[in-house]
Amino acid sequence: MSDFDDVCVLLPTMDEVETVARVVEEFRAVGLDEVLVIDGGSTDGTRSAASEAGARVVEQSGRGKGQAVREAVRDHIDAPYVVMADADATYDADDVEAMLDPLFTGDADHVIGNRFADMRPGAMTRLNRIGNRLINAAFRAIHGERYRDILSGYRAFTRESFLRLHLTADGFGIETEMAVECVKNRVRVTVVPITYRERPGGSATNLHPIRDGGVIIIELYRKAKTNNPLFYFGSLGAVSTGTGGVLTAYVLYRWFVHGEAHQIVAIGAVGAAILGIQLLVFGVLADMILSLHREQVTRYERALADRPAAQSSTAQSSTAATTADGA
Repeated sequence: MSDFDDVCVLLPTMDEVETVARVVEEFRAVGLDEVLVIDGGSTDGTRSAASEAGARVVEQSGRGKGQAVREAVRDHIDAPYVVMADADATYDADDVEAMLDPLFTGDADHVIGNRFADMRPGAMTRLNRIGNRLINAAFRAIHGERYRDILSGYRAFTRESFLRLHLTADGFGIETEMAVECVKNRVRVTVVPITYRERPGGSATNLHPIRDGGVIIIELYRKAKTNNPLFYFGSLGAVSTGTGGVLTAYVLYRWFVHGEAHQIVAIGAVGAAILGIQLLVFGVLADMILSLHREQVTRYERALADRPAAQSSTAQSSTAATTADGA
């Protein structure tokens, strides 16, 4: 019996015929026999290549990596542990044991592979490096956790913990959303170093740095609304208040220096300042409500954890009483 019998490798694909067979074979070579390729409608023979290499292949019902991952875990995977990777041969199958070890030992429910720990030359452009660093810094500032590489496509997680996440992203924002939801749902996360390789010649990336980077930033900010409302509403309030302050300074300058009145601009300045203050206050209140909610959830979870112990103690007392009566 293999150590990996309870593990399924998940490979979302879209026109990856140049590399998918190699990736499937590498994972199978390290002992992972269950490899699921979920394909987004490739037209280059990706599905045939994956099937011939020994993978189980299904075609996703929708479009986008995010939708593919959600559908695969929900409908096509029964294994308790899932390893998610890209089919472009940039990840090393030999790292899978390090990825799975925190799950097997019970130290984590979600593992992220840190590509920056061993990034090979040519694996990532300078623009992408800068963008990744900025996005990780923004994630740390907004959500308060340092996961080092939230955009990594090399993940390992328990299926149960994945199903607890409320995921809606359809495209490449799925990794970012998973990281945010892990923070929100207090899923235990471990980051492990991995090797990140250059894409083999002949294969093309489906990632568009500017477009997909913008989507990821928007997703980070949008998720702050429920995970860090003080930042979300506070930043909007600060911008609105700052705008009101700039407009006020302009009106006063024109009035004192040139003797000109700008009533319309003055009204706009007052409105922006009031809106900004209201947003700041709302952010503070929302943050207080969220804190109270988290405290209640913590108490509820503790109560559930203590219940089996209390029931066991009651059962033992009943057994002892019955034995005494019989005696």
